[in-house]
Amino acid sequence: MLEPRRITVLMGGPDAERPVSLQSGEQVTTALRKIPEFTVTDHVIDRPDTAALASLLQRDRAEVIYPVLHGSWGEGGELQASLDEIGIPYVGSGPEASALAMDKMATKSKAMAIGVRTPTACVVPQIGTVDLQPPFVLKPIDEGSSVGVRMVTDLADLAPILDELRSSHDRVMAEAYVSGRELTVTVLGGDTLPPVEIEVSGGFYDYDAKYLRNDTRYTVSPPLPEGIEAQMASDSQRIFHALGCRDVARVDWLLDDSAAEGARAWLLEVNTIPGMTSHSLVPMAAAARGIDMIELCRRLTEFALARGSSGS
Repeated sequence: MLEPRRITVLMGGPDAERPVSLQSGEQVTTALRKIPEFTVTDHVIDRPDTAALASLLQRDRAEVIYPVLHGSWGEGGELQASLDEIGIPYVGSGPEASALAMDKMATKSKAMAIGVRTPTACVVPQIGTVDLQPPFVLKPIDEGSSVGVRMVTDLADLAPILDELRSSHDRVMAEAYVSGRELTVTVLGGDTLPPVEIEVSGGFYDYDAKYLRNDTRYTVSPPLPEGIEAQMASDSQRIFHALGCRDVARVDWLLDDSAAEGARAWLLEVNTIPGMTSHSLVPMAAAARGIDMIELCRRLTEFALARGSSGS
């Protein structure tokens, strides 16, 4: 009889999304522990250097790492670079793809280069003005979970909002506001899962609406204008590959159906370690395809096992 494969789940991290990471990590750990072929250890980490992380994983005798961290350190390439150096295979994208996807402006540049529509945006300069007219959205360039996202409807509000954001974030971007339906598409391995529509009872899909409130509505495979689902699936795959992602990513979209020329889907961002909480969209989309949480976590772990330490 084969020995169970040893899996280590990492959660926590130093970023603003640490509470979400802890929820996601607990869900992943619980699912993996229901798979008899795996022996699972989990760790809540802060920001260990490569040597400290290597020591931790060696004690576990880990064969695969499942990182479930959200935010610029755990999801943006630094952790992945350490894991590459340690040489243990891990679930998810490598350092370069992780860094590109975490940088929303870099993601937009890739999207524009391959002809995927995305709202106009610019980096907000330290000195000078934003080259957009309200309404527009201000957001940190390298955060997720809508952390720090602010709407600007009047230029008189710009300075105080920027002061607030810059107190905790070095780089801020402004993005033209697109009014429309919020949708997301999951890329899992070589496949896309059904889209999920998010409907917020008030305001926009911010951190509270994602994780703290219970009045946000989710619809899997919602009715969409002809051709839109196929277009979003194709473009989600295209940006996934253009960034160099692997295993899984959640691609977020806005659907503007007010234009005279017909409905248009606008790419917002790509998440390489999407949430795995009870409110999260990837498990929801997977379930609609008949893939429960246990099977979803098994598949992702097996992707990493199949790659081995080569990382290819």
